[in-house]
Amino acid sequence: QVQLVESGGGLVQPGGSLRLSCAASGSIFSINAMGWYRQAPGKERELVATITSGSTTNYADSVKGRFTISRDNATNTISLQMNSLKPEDTAVYYCNAGLVVRYTLRYRELWGQGTLVTVSS
Repeated sequence: QVQLVESGGGLVQPGGSLRLSCAASGSIFSINAMGWYRQAPGKERELVATITSGSTTNYADSVKGRFTISRDNATNTISLQMNSLKPEDTAVYYCNAGLVVRYTLRYRELWGQGTLVTVSS
């Protein structure tokens, strides 16, 4: 069994910072790209940032310069450092990973359970 477990959401004031983390665990052979997506109330899920196994990153225009995604391949973990948060960043943030399962060598795309980030004064 493989899974993604997120942590780090919460309530923060505008202009503040939060750090989200996501750890992949289980029978993992390899992990390709990992990333963060978010879904605000009444809106579709959207890409926030992705990072490849070689640490190539991609960001949504709305978070460029404010958010930083990082990855630790040794622990199968990614983090999202969010600075200068705005009320419009309020959403449930989901971790995503494309990975190959050990032994079966099957490709799977996983989603975490989501963590709520609320930016409000």
